[in-house]
Amino acid sequence: MNQLVATDLGKKFGKEWIFRHVNLVFETEQPTVILGSNGSGKSTLLQVLAGATLPNEGSISLILNQRSVAADDLFPHVAFSAPYLELMEEFTLEEMIDFHSGFKTWQNQLRNADILSLSGLENARKKQLKNFSSGMRQRVKLTLAIASQTPLLFLDEPCANLDAAAKKWYGDLIGQFGNGRIIIVCSNSEQEEYFFCTRELNVHELKTS
Repeated sequence: MNQLVATDLGKKFGKEWIFRHVNLVFETEQPTVILGSNGSGKSTLLQVLAGATLPNEGSISLILNQRSVAADDLFPHVAFSAPYLELMEEFTLEEMIDFHSGFKTWQNQLRNADILSLSGLENARKKQLKNFSSGMRQRVKLTLAIASQTPLLFLDEPCANLDAAAKKWYGDLIGQFGNGRIIIVCSNSEQEEYFFCTRELNVHELKTS
């Protein structure tokens, strides 16, 4: 069983601690949601757990196939989706998928053409991403992350900008590719984002732990 271990984790901006003394273990097949309001620090915590932002205190380590992976080496093992993440605006959808596949392999030996089909955006394959709506951009980010062959999957407010049909699409995608991974979701309490999670954490409680 793979594990992501946070030990005495702390992050501050200026003199203000966003969270401190956080000790958590995340495991395969125990998808976890971190709940909290806007500005509560949940996205910052997720970025630290993903190795995208360095903590001021403590450490992150991944136990992968009984081998320890340091935080500096997490990137190849992480897939991340968030509304604030930037896409390559000048790329077409096809080019974005090709670019992403240079860094991550796909689940189940899928091909780039399969990923395009999974996105449900085949008709926009030649369209530049800068001309996509916010909902279409979110679909692209979610497709790239969820379909990547990584043991860690981080989803920050995955249903942001999605309509009802797209939320169902998201649920189907998780059902297809979520097994066998450590999944952490950040949410404002929109249950459609974390319906599959078996563990709930409240960031407000973590901040004072």
